[in-house]
Amino acid sequence: MMMTHQQRLSLLLALLIGSALSFAPSPINRNNLATLRIQQSRSAPPVVLRAGGFEWEDPTSDEADPGVENPYKNPALLQSTDGENGSSLKVDPARLLSPRLRGCNIYFIGMMGSGKSTIGDIIARRMGTYNFLDTDTILERAAGISIPEIFETEGEEAFRTAEAQVLDSVHAHVRIVVSTGGGLVMRNQNWSKLQTGLVVYLKVDPEVIMKRIEGTDRPLLQTDNPLETLKTLMEERKERYEQADVTVEIEEGMSVEDVADKCVRALHDFIDDNPPAWKQAKAKAAADGLDWVQ
Repeated sequence: MMMTHQQRLSLLLALLIGSALSFAPSPINRNNLATLRIQQSRSAPPVVLRAGGFEWEDPTSDEADPGVENPYKNPALLQSTDGENGSSLKVDPARLLSPRLRGCNIYFIGMMGSGKSTIGDIIARRMGTYNFLDTDTILERAAGISIPEIFETEGEEAFRTAEAQVLDSVHAHVRIVVSTGGGLVMRNQNWSKLQTGLVVYLKVDPEVIMKRIEGTDRPLLQTDNPLETLKTLMEERKERYEQADVTVEIEEGMSVEDVADKCVRALHDFIDDNPPAWKQAKAKAAADGLDWVQ
């Protein structure tokens, strides 16, 4: 019996669970990693505690806290340092995101053509210990056909269902930067997955987007007035997009490096403004002159 594209898609996506990282590009060249390494104290190993018969490491202990600061608020971290062979390098602020995120994923959302895939890939490579995944790319490779073909043969609803399955398979991983489809945010079930990480909204004016995607076969823009269609889609999705943890406004003429830098800085600032509850409690105890729980 012949399988439909939707049946084939569901079967292949089921095989993706646990193997989504096979679609990630190779990490960046780390030959110069030593020159970018943060000096960390050689403290004792984390204290292993027992609770309910299980062993666990206290996440609030000094040993568990990497102690990495926001480099934009500590200029010393951005100063050039002597590298190998007398070269001069400075620490990349993106590399300092990794220890501060502690494995938390980054999800890029926004309209088609906003640069989610390009910026996400750049930031993941600069971070060094994170991999990059593109949900659209995974979906196309699993289906064996392009997204426009999926829209044409199965319709948008089937595409959205498959898209949700891809997110289900990748969100269980840690230390990944994920570029998502523009309409993925419209399903509530997808938001519950996105909120397990940090969500970054790349906000771009529709006129700028149209210049970027001119000549492409975007399924939802095959109308008599693509610009108006794009504006309508943006308005429909605006409320969801604005629920992101971080919003980065992109102006026409900005280079991809400038956009990536802006995203990195916004993420560092967000981490500063939203410390975990245990860290807030620990700081308050110290300010009150109390000993932290031993």
